[in-house]
Amino acid sequence: MPRVVLYQPQIPPNTGNVARTCAATAQELHLVAPLGFEISDRQVRRAGLDYWPFVPLHQHADWGALQRERRARGGRLVALSALGRDAYTHHAFADDDWLLFGRETDGLPPAVLADADICLTIPMARSRQHPGGGVRSLNLASAVAVVLFEALRQLEPPGPGNN
Repeated sequence: MPRVVLYQPQIPPNTGNVARTCAATAQELHLVAPLGFEISDRQVRRAGLDYWPFVPLHQHADWGALQRERRARGGRLVALSALGRDAYTHHAFADDDWLLFGRETDGLPPAVLADADICLTIPMARSRQHPGGGVRSLNLASAVAVVLFEALRQLEPPGPGNN
């Protein structure tokens, strides 16, 4: 099933909430250092509640370490970015995809985006009525949930409890 990758996350409660989503869906969570906090941070643990034992958690010392593991295990690197041209809803997800999400403040750097096999976006309203042209991004935990649940919806076989 798809793996969730957070590239250098900075806000402890976001990572805790993503961990809770990974626990609820039995998906791996990969954290690429440096993190903006200690994984033992009270806010991370609080947001993840008592679900941390159910999170298949992998920590990587840097981007290169994550890339080495991904290459060894296979699968496409699917980046999510405001710079993506295709909507995540128009993408056919695969079981071995690595869903890559960037830092809360500035997303994914160009060099990391260049490593992605595909770059998708979550469409958002853009209008002249909003200062700056609209909403720039969703909360990291919300973005992960939206994309992960779409991937799982596509990959779940039809049957009782899966419709």
